[in-house]
Amino acid sequence: MQTHNLIDLGDISKADLDEIIRLAAMIKANPSIFTDACHGKIMATLFYEPSTRTQMSFQTAMLRLGGQIIGFDNPSNASVAKGESLKDTIRVVSGYADVIVMRNPVEGSALAASMYSEVPLINAGDGGHLHPTQTLTDLVTLSAEKGSLENMTIGLCGDMKNGRTVHSLIKTLSKYKGNKFILISTPELQLPPYMLDVLRESGCPYSFSDSLEKSIAELDVLYMTRIQQERFRTAEEYEAQKGIYVLDKAKMALAKPDLIVLHPLPRVDEITVEVDDDPRAKYFAQAEYGMYARMALIITMLTGKADQDVPNGKVLDGRCCQNPRCVTRSEGYVPHLFYEKGGRSVCSFCDSLLEE
Repeated sequence: MQTHNLIDLGDISKADLDEIIRLAAMIKANPSIFTDACHGKIMATLFYEPSTRTQMSFQTAMLRLGGQIIGFDNPSNASVAKGESLKDTIRVVSGYADVIVMRNPVEGSALAASMYSEVPLINAGDGGHLHPTQTLTDLVTLSAEKGSLENMTIGLCGDMKNGRTVHSLIKTLSKYKGNKFILISTPELQLPPYMLDVLRESGCPYSFSDSLEKSIAELDVLYMTRIQQERFRTAEEYEAQKGIYVLDKAKMALAKPDLIVLHPLPRVDEITVEVDDDPRAKYFAQAEYGMYARMALIITMLTGKADQDVPNGKVLDGRCCQNPRCVTRSEGYVPHLFYEKGGRSVCSFCDSLLEE
């Protein structure tokens, strides 16, 4: 693989991505061949916010490959609770492990952490920004269930604004020919500007919808997401958005016979339990595919020879990212780097536009 870390799937070439997907399929078909692929290797899982599937699938993946795991799943049980900086945590842990997997609620934290790590670092979710290994899971699932990653109409429903899984999926599937997106959400939860820029630059067709019922008949893939209470500033803002989009048996009756329904999980109330028995519902199978996807990724990263990645961007004198959730606002030593895009300056860590 051409990159040392996995921060954003957009940093990986399409050829490398296709190779990881093929390797995941090989592992699923013949798991016994890979039982010692990571013998003697240690993976550190640093989870600064709750996770079930991502954390456990990474840990299971490493164990099934013959490796070992260390780490924490609650920052209150680590030196973070004593005020230790992200930089210091990463420098220490990278001396213990061969690869680090990190989830952190601060946007841009994965890229910042990679600057101070001596070993490859995998982004397991950085706030509402990106979630590349969930997208890798989605791609492995789509490849297996649809037989291709091209020429699909993909409906994304729910929280487009804060949904890091949605952002990563759009960035990646827009690279494959013939795909188009229908973005189903309320106006308040539509895609942020930098993601709309991705769609425009890729030339990938997209449209907006405020109705799942009216849009579902067009779809080859429906990607449901929950309205994420933890991403809202107030309980009132969350209450105004939750429960608007619910996939149920009646809506499934309007869909194509070969539709597949995905969801990164956990779900709350956006998919009714009755849908679970529909053969088009693939979200539990998707979670299992995620383990094979992560097994393939771990092998690829531990056998890679790429040099350490250098963050793209430059310091603009006296300018700071305006996003209050950006890592540059909470970790003061992180350089304020910006790259140019469309004549505008964009934060290298969280992809927010610098306000003029």
